Parts: sequence; structure tokens; C-alpha cells
Amino acid sequence: MLPIQILPARLANQIAAGEVVERPASVIKELIENSLDAGATRIDIEVDKGGHKRILVRDNGSGIPEQELQLALSRHATSKITSLDDLEQIISLGFRGEALASISAVARLTLSSKPSSQQQGWQAKAEGRDMTVSLAPVAHPDGTSIEVLDLFFNTPARRKFLRTEKTEFAHIDEIVRRVALSRFDVAFSLKHNGKILRQYPQAMNEQAREKRVGLICGRKLMDDALKVQSEFQQLQLHGWLCTTPQPQNDVQYFYVNGRMMRDKLINHAIRQAFEGWLPADFHPAFVLYLQLDAKEVDVNVHPAKHEVRFHQSRMVHDFIFRAVRDMLEKISGTEGNEITQSHTLEPAEPAHDYIRPLQPKVSETATSYSGRSSGSASHSIAGASRAYQQLMNANKPSSTADVDWLMLRQRYLLLEWRQQCWILPLYKLQHHRLLSQINQGVRQPLLMPVSISADKTMQQHFQRLAEPLEKLGLELQLVRGKLLLKQVPAGLRNLNWSAILPELLYSEHNHLESVLANAASPEGATYDKAQAQSLWHWFVTTADWQDVISRLARPLPDNWLDDYAN
Repeated sequence: MLPIQILPARLANQIAAGEVVERPASVIKELIENSLDAGATRIDIEVDKGGHKRILVRDNGSGIPEQELQLALSRHATSKITSLDDLEQIISLGFRGEALASISAVARLTLSSKPSSQQQGWQAKAEGRDMTVSLAPVAHPDGTSIEVLDLFFNTPARRKFLRTEKTEFAHIDEIVRRVALSRFDVAFSLKHNGKILRQYPQAMNEQAREKRVGLICGRKLMDDALKVQSEFQQLQLHGWLCTTPQPQNDVQYFYVNGRMMRDKLINHAIRQAFEGWLPADFHPAFVLYLQLDAKEVDVNVHPAKHEVRFHQSRMVHDFIFRAVRDMLEKISGTEGNEITQSHTLEPAEPAHDYIRPLQPKVSETATSYSGRSSGSASHSIAGASRAYQQLMNANKPSSTADVDWLMLRQRYLLLEWRQQCWILPLYKLQHHRLLSQINQGVRQPLLMPVSISADKTMQQHFQRLAEPLEKLGLELQLVRGKLLLKQVPAGLRNLNWSAILPELLYSEHNHLESVLANAASPEGATYDKAQAQSLWHWFVTTADWQDVISRLARPLPDNWLDDYAN
């Protein structure tokens, strides 16, 4: 085994370049972000041979002083952060100080710049072969130009992994589109092989911004787009969302504090919001912007900064889900009418359904914002609180419940009560408990809505049973041929609702409770000791347990033990 040693600077830079520089598009992304951090209002990109041969990014930003040019090409040299506190509240797109050093390690890089306070422009050149930097004066307008030639010229193994000119330019075009959607106040142009292919002028008003989105995402998509505007505490979500199903997922742009993102948490929230709204194998289209305090998000978790970590990830997830879902529900009533303009939604406050305590079913009159006294509402809340405590606490048996029991075969309780032995099936005890919970009217939201396809017959049954199902504690919605289940009676969230719902829908309304209880506690179910103990403790705290036990349990003959023993 070789001895441990410090890597040479050139080799270390080429390793770092492997994280930052994947292909020509990633070079352009890093250079454009530097231009935006420098306050540029115009950025021109020129590419030859799909970026294999030449890349040029020119801006009118603040520029780099002569004495800092050589330092700018060094690793971990940056003007954007100076302390750990800065790293914990990053507002710039770049901050590591690795991009220029990494690019110059695998290409021939020329950096020309002139700040407005400087009379003369200066140029720095570096090549990956020897990593030396040479300075020379140059005629240059205010701003910075960076030219990258012969990408991966000194790493043939990586160069051969580059795709065709057409494929690489398609990736470059997509990067420019994504950046152009993030900064409407900046003009962009893209030239390939000497021909201008993209021009996005500054968009300083709403009409101009919608025009740019239409140029990038397609005019037809914007014709069907809805404008989103939601706020909750320090979270703000705005942008456009198209409700027309798309066969491909190539029009999905999401930005966090102006930074383009492909984050799993964000994607999950949006997919969950669209659950039941899109046909199979179709995708939503959106351009959305999330703004929050820089201290609440960590962008230093991915080498290419494609993902972030939110300090309150559940709140962010629920806020995005709630905002998108509220918009979809607002337009569900207008389905069939053509939507030809953007709509602004009321601010959507996240529900935090999956961490909210159990919810009582309160009548409309109790929850309406009328001028009546709040006594009835307070009474309902107090009742719900008592029900919550009763459901969630494993209470000890009362002093009157001096009953010995033994569990048999994980399905029965053998009891000694009133000087007699009894056999009590645990499934009957669970069945009784479920019916009691259902009648208390306490509901719990599902972490993720359950969706099942509903044909015309099932839809008719749903319309017939909508009111009884609501009284049962089920919150159901019919959306585009699918039934969405959002809330269920307390304690029943873990059931297989995809299988139970059809059985409920094809039942008579006066049998719904028993059908649900039978599905939740089948006769052949088995229970462990902890489950049996929890059931028994709950049971003996009910007011009528002694009357119920004689109905649920079966008494054994007085001499059964003697007969068995002899």
C-alpha cells in the first residue's frame, strides 16, 4: 500500500474539477452565476462546437480589480463569504471559490476584466497543464469576460465522455433557460457557432415577465397557466402552474431564493399535491419561486448546489403542498371552462395535517365566523380534547376492574370474572373499540391522500353515500375520475384504505360502521401482548364495560377446568 501524502496542486484541482465541471453546460452555469453575483444586468454567452472548442461568457458587472485577478483563479478564493456566519446565511449563488480554479485545471482559461473605477482593463491567462497565471493589459469595457478553450484538453479520459455537439448544446440551452427564468431583471443572449439563437431582453413588468416565461416554456402553456401567490409566516411561493397534463416532465422549474433546484422534498410535495389530478404517465408543468430567510436553508449540501436542506423541512413541504393543492381545488369547480388568463390565489396557510392533533368533527355553525357567542365552539373543542386524551392515553384499569386474564393463541382472552371463566375474542374487543371511536366523531388526516380509480358505478355509489361517509369521519373528494381520501376516523390511519373504500362504497348506508369495523378488525386477526393489554385497559375505563363483557364474551361451564384436568 502506498504511503499517505499530500496531493500535488494540479491533481487536487483536477479532482475538484470533477465535482464542479461535468460538461460544458456546468461551466456555463458557474460562469453565469459569477456574473449575476457581480451585479450584471446583461450577460452574453457564445459557444462553439457545443462547448467542446470554445465558451465565452461576457457581462457588464462590477468587474475584478487588477490586483485580485490572479487570486480569483486560486482555489477557495472568494469575495462572497468571509466567516462561518456568512456560510449559514448565503444569499449569493456562488460561495466556495472553486469554480474558476476548477475550470482552469481542465481547460485553457482567459479572464479579462475592468471595474468602472479602473482606467485600464487587465487579462489573466491560465492553463491546466502548469497552473501558472500570466497578467497583461487589455482593452475591455466595464465588466468581465471569461473565455474557456479546449475543455478537458489535458484529461482525455473525461473528454471522450462528452456527447455530440447537438447534445451538449441542448444542455447549455437548458441551463440558459433555467437561469433566464430566475432573473427577469437581467438580459441574456446565447450564440452558437456565430449564430444568435436565444435573446431574452430585460423583463421589468408583469407583462414582460409572462412573455419571457412564454418564450421559454411555450405560449400554449402560458395560456393555460394559473398564477400562484401564497404566503405563510416567512415563506413565500409565487409563479405559474399549468394544470394541463404534460406527456413529459421537461417544463418543471423551481427556485429557492433565486437558485435553481431539483430537490427531492420539493418534488415530492408537488407530486403529492397533484395526486389524483393527472392521468397515469403524465406530468405537471410549473415555474415556481420559493422565498424564505437565508438562515432557514442550507445550500452547502451538494457539490453542484442542485439540492438544499431546509431547517424546517416539514413546514416547507406542507406549505408547498398546501399552496399547490389549494390552487387545484379552487379551479376544480370551473373544470370544463377554458382558462385564458392567470389567476392569483389567496394566501395558502399550510395545514400541517400530518403533525396536527386529532380533529373533531364540528358543525358549520360552530366553526363559522359569525357574531354568535363562542361558547359552543369552546364546548366542542373541550369535548374533542377529552376524546383525544381518552384515545391517546393508555389508562390504567379502574379499581373496580379487578379481573384476571390470560391471552390464548394471540386471539383470545381467558377471563376470571364474577367467579366464572369467560372466553373473549380479541377481534370483538377491537371491533367494539373501533365503533366507540367512530361514534366519538374524532378524525385524523392522512399523511398522504389515498387515491383509487372510480368508474361510473362507483361514482354513483359515492354520490349516494357522500353524506353518511362524511358522518362516519371520512373526508372524500371526487376529482377527475378518482376518489381522494384525506381524513379518516381517529386511530384508523394505518388501515389498507385502498381495499376498504370499494367495500364501503358498495355497502348500504346503515351498514357502513360495521363494514368499517369488520375491515379494521377481521375475525382471524392476531394480537401481541402489548396490543391485548392496551385493548383491555381501554375497555375497563368505559362506563358500561361490565354490561358489554357479557355480550362479547362467552362463559365457560363451571366444571370445564375439572373436566379438562381429569
